[in-house]
Amino acid sequence: MKVLVICDDFWHPGEIVARGLKPLEKEGYELDVVMYVRDMLYPEMLRDYDVIINAKSNVFGPANKAAWFDPAVSAVMPNDFKEYIEEGHGFIALHAGNCYSLERQADMANLTGNDFIGHPPQCAIRMEKVGDHPIMQGVEPFEVVDEHYRINVHAKDVDLFMTSTSDTEAGTQYAGYTRTFGKGRFCCLTPGHTLKVFLNPEYRKILKNALDWCAGKI
Repeated sequence: MKVLVICDDFWHPGEIVARGLKPLEKEGYELDVVMYVRDMLYPEMLRDYDVIINAKSNVFGPANKAAWFDPAVSAVMPNDFKEYIEEGHGFIALHAGNCYSLERQADMANLTGNDFIGHPPQCAIRMEKVGDHPIMQGVEPFEVVDEHYRINVHAKDVDLFMTSTSDTEAGTQYAGYTRTFGKGRFCCLTPGHTLKVFLNPEYRKILKNALDWCAGKI
């Protein structure tokens, strides 16, 4: 499976995502990591991949808070991702890939189906399964120390499969859900700020299952 990983912004170092996902290469996932989107990412190249993982907020890079989704910066816009999914591909919005809102970047927030509100300082978070979605196949409840994302899910078609709960003002949140667009599949995953979260064995199962589900393999 060929996977395009888009990451790296002011608050979320791309190295964490790249290192966190690298173990998947031993299981047959071919990862192509892109951190610098300017003059590198084009709509036509998206079709070379079975699944796209976006772990990047609307920020150009670690030293530049300018918007990524600006025609002067990137040839790829949110609607290009939507068309890619509708054609029958998969897309995962991973952690920072959910830092959008209808106010700040409506096209991307309509794709993810949620508005990012914020998060308390890193804390202990309990992850629990909801329903019987294939992405949670073989996954046991687990706990991580992470940024506990608070999101307002405004899409009406989400299929919730995981919640996150902490002893903070965040309380219980949607932590994982899926949607479908045309012939394709979308998955939201909010955990993933630290390398330890990626290396958690239960979360590793979720990442692998999410890729397989988005690619239509399960």
